[in-house]
Amino acid sequence: QLQLVESGGGLVQPGGSLRLSCKASKFYLDYRAIGWFRQAPGKEREGVSCISSSDSSTYYLDSVKGRFTISRDDAKKMVFLQMDNLKPEDTAVYYCNYNFAFWGQGTQVTVSS
Repeated sequence: QLQLVESGGGLVQPGGSLRLSCKASKFYLDYRAIGWFRQAPGKEREGVSCISSSDSSTYYLDSVKGRFTISRDDAKKMVFLQMDNLKPEDTAVYYCNYNFAFWGQGTQVTVSS
């Protein structure tokens, strides 16, 4: 069973930065993508960003374009989300997702002054 462990969440002021990390217990050679979702209180979970395994093409939610950057390190079985210029509306639990099938337990990101 593949396991995902997120880290890097926390409390940050508006305009600040955080870097989320996700470590997988294994990577399958034919995985399609790995990325991040988030869920704010009272809202549905939404896809924030993902990166494909084949050509490293990326997807970003419109509201985070230009502020968030996804990257991965296959050798370390890790994916990262650099979040800059954070806004209060970015407050949510962020979940790592592997191949649209496996989920981490989530890490809380709170943006507040």
